[in-house]
Parts: sequence; C-alpha cells; structure tokens
Amino acid sequence: MAKQDSILIRNFQETDFPFIHQLNEEEGWNGLAQNKEQTEYAWNHSNVTLIAEHEGTVAGYLRGITDGHISLYICEMVVKQDFRGRGIGTRLLKTCHERYPKTRMEMLATSSSQTFYNNMGFRPFYGFRKTYEEWE
Repeated sequence: MAKQDSILIRNFQETDFPFIHQLNEEEGWNGLAQNKEQTEYAWNHSNVTLIAEHEGTVAGYLRGITDGHISLYICEMVVKQDFRGRGIGTRLLKTCHERYPKTRMEMLATSSSQTFYNNMGFRPFYGFRKTYEEWE
C-alpha cells in the first residue's frame, strides 16, 4: 500500500466494484457499464487491480493483466473527475509498474488522455482491435 496526500493506493476488493461501475458510467465507458457482469468478472479474474482511495471513496482505479516478466497491459485506468490533477493516475501507474519492474507497460489511450501519457514519457505505438462479433 502507498499513501500520499490522503490518497491510499491499495489492492481491489470485491466490495469496490459498485464504485468502479459508477466511475465507468460517469466516464461514459458504455461497453463496460452496459456489460456490468462481464466487467465484474474481469475485475475478479485480473492479476493487476489497484484502487486509489480517499477517505473511503474510490477516487480512481487501474485494471491490467501481466505475465510478470515481459508484458504488463493496462486495460483501464480512470480517476474520478473531482480528483484529477492531483497525480493519482501517475501514482496508480507507478505503483503498478513497481510491482512488475521487468515488464514493459502498454495501454491504449483516448484522444483526451493522450497528452497525459505523452507528458509521462510513454511512447506511442500502433495497434489493432477487433471484437468477436466483428468477424461476421
């Protein structure tokens, strides 16, 4: 656990999921919000799950997957609007990478979060995405 400025970075607990779901809705992440059961399943079966907590409130989260040695993929990260600009996203990413220091950290970004990652020194790379339903 890491604590700074009354923000505690800790592991996810199942009781956090309602707050995560609410954050997904607030962020407009409809795919996650509309597929609540699958999203909850993903949280319960991912090996990288961090919560940023402020006085009992979930202020942000990070969910990812890793093999622990080469790849560390950040699936989602969000900081609640009221808590942005306090370094919480940076702390979530650093805490995560400290746990798996041999890995390369990779993620997708939205156009609104691109500047955040550029400012942190992340390098852009080209990727692809396709859902199973899109094969038809």
